[in-house]
Amino acid sequence: CFLKEFLKLDEKENGRIPAMTFEQVSFSHPVTINYTSGTTGLPKAIVHGSGVLLTAANSTLINFDCDRNSRWFFIMPMGTAAWLFHSVQHFLGETLVLYEGNPYFLSPTYFWDLLEKYKISHHSIFQEQLMKLEKGISPKRIRKPSKIQPFGFFLTSERLCLVELESIIEPELSLSFTITELNQVSLLTETSLPAYRGEINAACLGTSIEVIDHKGNSLIGEVGDIALMKPLPSFFLGIWNDVDGSICRKKYFSKYSEIFALGDCGIINPITKGWIVCFRSDEALNPKGYRFGPSEIYSIVETFPEVWDSLCVSKYTKTLEEYAILFIKMKEGYSCNEELTTKIRQAVEKLLSILCIPDLIIEVQDIPYNMTGKKMEILVKKIINSQPHDPIGIRNTECLQYYYDVPALREL
Repeated sequence: CFLKEFLKLDEKENGRIPAMTFEQVSFSHPVTINYTSGTTGLPKAIVHGSGVLLTAANSTLINFDCDRNSRWFFIMPMGTAAWLFHSVQHFLGETLVLYEGNPYFLSPTYFWDLLEKYKISHHSIFQEQLMKLEKGISPKRIRKPSKIQPFGFFLTSERLCLVELESIIEPELSLSFTITELNQVSLLTETSLPAYRGEINAACLGTSIEVIDHKGNSLIGEVGDIALMKPLPSFFLGIWNDVDGSICRKKYFSKYSEIFALGDCGIINPITKGWIVCFRSDEALNPKGYRFGPSEIYSIVETFPEVWDSLCVSKYTKTLEEYAILFIKMKEGYSCNEELTTKIRQAVEKLLSILCIPDLIIEVQDIPYNMTGKKMEILVKKIINSQPHDPIGIRNTECLQYYYDVPALREL
């Protein structure tokens, strides 16, 4: 309900609304429900206690160096998981500029014009905005926001090298890794420490986070699961209607005993100790016995001027043989031909490995994204492998039709 209806919930028959009474409750008393984005399936209703408010205040005040003069700009539906973050920012006296819709509808540079118009100091930037920069859609030079935070997707160091944001706004680029279930920025760029391109240099205050192997042992210099090793004051209380906690345990604690693992993979640089978040474990591809993430393919494929967007997932045969399938969306006026697919395969072999070359490259009209700007690899993977799926929370649902009964996949 809206605020007006909410305030009338306790209205008496005579029209009077009694004064509000306040009650002191425990730190873990449930106060709100926040929904996950639905990237890996149906959105989950996460129940939070009052401790969840501390995490946003922690990163906002300490790491993002905000005060009452700070102005944040967010492009996302207002009902997403970030609303708790917005609430804390309001409480701290910061200014929020919220934009719902497509900021490129009016002009290719309209988004950047908004940053200038509202004198934004901090902005969480999405993959789509970086893609447009890579495709040559650049605004005029504008005033300097103090911090730009890539948000909601995985970036390889190569991709960051391609995006020359400093030529436009000279921002402080703050990489971060957020966990929706905790409403927390778990890894971020700490300005008091050395930072290296493509890496996140610190864990958030009070967060015991590590990269571990399949036995739960810490890893340095190798890809493994990102896991929380110790409890957090802000840890969520459970999932709504999960009376016995079985759903929560299966989702987050079944792979490692007493260790919270979300399913994201990363690596810690043994020299710099910086973090590189690679991919979700269920998005990983492993054809020919070589494991890699889809973002590694994107960082190569999307540099081609003819390619607008791409999506890479696994397809399994009846004998469980795995194939890497690359879907590409072409720029207007271009089409996918043999010359382009040959160039893509050669580039992947040169920059990654011959084992990472896509087995099939298929042109599609569009790539599916969820409401927070994440590519829906897991959903497409389920579709092409004829697995049960729920197309909920998709921003452009109509494009899913291109992934059902694909002729090129029938022979696999």
